[in-house]
Amino acid sequence: MNSYLPRRSDHHRATKQPPKRGHQQTTPKPHPDPPRLADTPTGSPRAPTAMEAKPHTARVLVGRLRGAAAACDGAATAAAVADIRLASKDDPEIRAPLAVAGAVPLLAAQLPGGSAGVDAAAALLNISISAREQVASAPGLLDALTAALRTDAAHHAAATVHSLLCAEPQRAAIGARRPLLAALVALLRAPPSTRATKDALKALFGVALYPPNRATLVSLGAVQALFALVMTDGRDGIVEDATAVVAQVAGCAESLEAFRWVSGVRILLDLVESGGAATPRARENAAAALLNLVVAGGDAAAAEVADVGGAEETVRELAEDSTASPRGKAKAEALLRALEGAAAAAARRREHRFADFLNGIVQSDPYISSPSPASTQG
Repeated sequence: MNSYLPRRSDHHRATKQPPKRGHQQTTPKPHPDPPRLADTPTGSPRAPTAMEAKPHTARVLVGRLRGAAAACDGAATAAAVADIRLASKDDPEIRAPLAVAGAVPLLAAQLPGGSAGVDAAAALLNISISAREQVASAPGLLDALTAALRTDAAHHAAATVHSLLCAEPQRAAIGARRPLLAALVALLRAPPSTRATKDALKALFGVALYPPNRATLVSLGAVQALFALVMTDGRDGIVEDATAVVAQVAGCAESLEAFRWVSGVRILLDLVESGGAATPRARENAAAALLNLVVAGGDAAAAEVADVGGAEETVRELAEDSTASPRGKAKAEALLRALEGAAAAAARRREHRFADFLNGIVQSDPYISSPSPASTQG
């Protein structure tokens, strides 16, 4: 064996370089994997789940509106409002998330006279259907709706009020807003459209379902405005809706005087008469209005109805009409009993007054005395 050939161990010792002073030999460590989102092997952002998609979309839409409004960008604001209106119309499931994301006060701020007012009112109407409490509790909403009732967005604003009134606790709160009620009544006097008139009537019906609100409506001239529609408006469904509101408003003592000013009792009896109303529902509503008037107004209201010639015969005809609806017949029968009871009570009062009159004459006239008992002879 050649001696110059290094042994294997010598080769390793010969080729191995000692570490330089001041440097430590370290074994390289593998680089840790970058953090990744759950369920995303590629590390790309995780897409929202189906449950999270609606709230996410709602936040994006509301954020866009908030940013545009903060920047006072009218065109961008109008576009953002229009997007929210479209989304709330096409997707009922996004309405509540929109309310949670803060859409309601931002939309309400666009109602009074803004270029996006119509879209904002429509969006609020859509959202209120699924998130009534969130809409009703938004600060400044009722004031904004009151202003919108005097704009091109009136029909959407009135419909939103009606939607809120479907929640019974809201009837007292809305009824306490006299300017809002006045704006609804004003829509009856100068209706911009059939749609606005119908929406205002539906809202007023909801207001009148709360009894303390009825006197307020009377004081605002609602009775005159309603009977004007009954007498002069020929649009489909208007008379039916107007008589429905009349029936509710009649249920307060203050309504009797207002009915006298417009000959309301006679108009209603004409509607109760066979062939007097265009639809069976209007006939039923007229009978219900007379019944509520008599119940609320007592003997004075009953006398007001009975004094109209042929009133009892007209009501009896409806009660006995085999073609009338059960509701209409029931209202007529109750009204007939009320009128008959009031007539009997009035007759008894007349008899008592006549008896009191005679007693007064006997006591005051010395020449009139009761016969003395027969004398007996003993």
